[in-house]
Amino acid sequence: MSILEAGLRGGTVAILLLVAILFLRDSGRTPAGRTSALFLLSAVGYVICSAPGVASLDTPLGLSLLAVSLGHPALFWMWAAATFDDEFKPSWRRGVAWLGLVALGMWSLFDSQPIVGFAYHALSLLFVGLAAWHALAGREADLVEARRRLRMLLAVWVASYGAVLIVADVVSPGSSVSAPFSTLNAVGLAMKTFAIALLWLGVTHQASAVSPTASDQRSSPRPEAPAAGPLDQQEAALLGALRELMEGQKLHRHDGLTLAALAARLAIPEYRLRRLINRRLGHRNFSSFVNSYRLAEARAALADPVQANVPILTIALDTGFQSLAPFNRAFKTTAGMTPREYRRQHLTRPEPGFAT
Repeated sequence: MSILEAGLRGGTVAILLLVAILFLRDSGRTPAGRTSALFLLSAVGYVICSAPGVASLDTPLGLSLLAVSLGHPALFWMWAAATFDDEFKPSWRRGVAWLGLVALGMWSLFDSQPIVGFAYHALSLLFVGLAAWHALAGREADLVEARRRLRMLLAVWVASYGAVLIVADVVSPGSSVSAPFSTLNAVGLAMKTFAIALLWLGVTHQASAVSPTASDQRSSPRPEAPAAGPLDQQEAALLGALRELMEGQKLHRHDGLTLAALAARLAIPEYRLRRLINRRLGHRNFSSFVNSYRLAEARAALADPVQANVPILTIALDTGFQSLAPFNRAFKTTAGMTPREYRRQHLTRPEPGFAT
C-alpha cells in the first residue's frame, strides 16, 4: 500500500470516527443517532478491510473488522431510513437482515462456492437499492434543505459508487483490494466521506434550531416562536396568508394537497415555502405540517359533545385523511392515545362537585 493510499484511508477513518463521536455525543440516546453511529463504524471497517492485504489478516481483530465491513450495505440501508424518515424506529427485522448479510459474507469467504458469493453480492445490491429508495422517496415533502441535498448525494453518488464496487467484486473478485483500483477506491472513499460529513453536519446544525419533538408533535398548528431571528415584514405577511389558507379556508381537507400546490396558491417558489414552514413553524416534512391541522381539527371534533355520535372514520375523512389506519397512527403518535380513548376521556369527564 502506497503512502498516498495510506494517508487517504487514515484521513477517511479519522473523519468517520470524529462524526461518529459527535453523533454519539449529541444524539446517542435516539434510535437514529445510534444507527448513524453504527453505520459510521461499519464504514470504518470497510475502509480498513478494503486496503491491500488487510482482509487476509488471520487475527481476531482482523476478522472482527472484516465481519463489520461485510454488513456495511445493510447498515447503509438502515442509516438511510434513520436519516430520512422522521418516524424511524428500530426493528428486530433490520437487525436480522444485518446479521444475515454478515453470515452470508463470512460463509462466502470460507466457502469458495460461487453461488454463495453471488448471493452475498446480490443481497448487498438490494440493500444499496433500498437505501437509494429511502433517499428519493420523501424528497419532495422534505422541508430541511440540507437534508434534501444529502438525499441527492446519497441516491446518485454514494449508492451508485457502492453498486459499482459490488459489481466489480462480482466480475473480478479481489480487484478492489489490488492496485491501482484500491488507490482509486481510497480517493473515492475520501471524497465521498468528506462531502457526506459536510452535508450531514449541515443537516444536524439546521435541525438543532428546530426540534422535531417540540414542533412536529405539538397539539396546535399555530406557529411557535421564530426559529431563526425576528420575522421581517414579508415573512409575517406570508405566514398570515399561509394561516388563512390552512385555518380559514381549511386547505388541509383537500385531497392530495402538495407543497407545490400550496406554493402556487401563495405565488411563491417552493424553496421559500419549504424554508418558511421549516424555520418558522418548526416542521421537518410537509406531511407533518398538513397533519398538524388535520389532527387539531380532529381533536376538536372528538371532544365536541354535539359530534359524540359521529363515527371516527367520518371525522378522519372530513379532516383530510384518506383512511382510518393512517389517521389512527398519526393521532396516537401526537396524542399518546387512540381517537376512541381521546373521545371517551373528553366526553365522560365527571361534573365538578359543589362545596358544602
